[in-house]
Amino acid sequence: MKLRLLTLATSLALATGVSFAQTKWDLPAAYPATNFHSENLVQFANDVDKASGGKLKITVHANASLFKAPEIKRAVQGGQAQAGEILLANFQNEWAIFGTDGLPFLADGYPSAMKLYQAQKPALQKKLGEQGIQLLYAVAWPPQGIYSKKPVASAADLKGIKWRAYSPATARIAELVGAQPVTVQAAEFSQALATGVVESTMTSGATGVDSKLYEHLKYYYDTQAWLPKNAVIVNKAAFDALDSPTKQAVLKAAADAETRGWAASQAVNTKTLETLKTNGMQVLPPSAALKADMKKVGDVMLKEWLDKAGPEGQAIVDTYRK
Repeated sequence: MKLRLLTLATSLALATGVSFAQTKWDLPAAYPATNFHSENLVQFANDVDKASGGKLKITVHANASLFKAPEIKRAVQGGQAQAGEILLANFQNEWAIFGTDGLPFLADGYPSAMKLYQAQKPALQKKLGEQGIQLLYAVAWPPQGIYSKKPVASAADLKGIKWRAYSPATARIAELVGAQPVTVQAAEFSQALATGVVESTMTSGATGVDSKLYEHLKYYYDTQAWLPKNAVIVNKAAFDALDSPTKQAVLKAAADAETRGWAASQAVNTKTLETLKTNGMQVLPPSAALKADMKKVGDVMLKEWLDKAGPEGQAIVDTYRK
């Protein structure tokens, strides 16, 4: 009888141990579940679940359903969420280096954007570490181009044009080329185009398809001006609390997600540019003159950024340009 009771107690203890061994993480994200970033996050969570033998379960909360985009970093930092996905450039006011990939015409294309990421990464990891956060991986959005109602052969063709600005960077570009920056919310964008309040803007092919810009604008110049990145971050204390095999499972799944995510971004970019063409938009490379003019704009904005970023920012740019 005593043996049976001992066996039962041992079984219960083991069962209890197994239940407590399972760790659950919440991972808030700002974009819809159908967005390629969100789909990549779900695959990452599934990979971690499988590789850890179910010891770590990560629930992805897409579409800002748990925290709004500006709140996610603070939530991870404070431990309200164990992990999260953020758009790095959104936090440039906190630390200039977060906005490295938002500098126009510094990295123009996927290979350049990856090179810039590698140059930025050590400083990024150090800063996040100081904030109690660990970087897991980062994935670029499709590159940004110029949409216009009329042909644009050089920056001179943008003078006086009504330009939709949705960020300080896009407003500054408008100022530097002599366009008229107009602030229009996403929900009012179509109406602004239809009524002539806006004649031009700068965004990705993906956003152009989402907003059906081909219904109002005729030209898209694929300048590949910048490729902002989403970063997936984890609360360092939460990560450190994992056992060694589970940590390795997370890091391996993160490395796979980064590779997969960059490939998915390129596929989305190719697909959306084809969709713009199919719907009657002319998708064109920028002329040599337009490219040169926009490079000058980028140089001015880079200098302004370096004044804020200081030696740390200069070191990143120098490493990137080697």
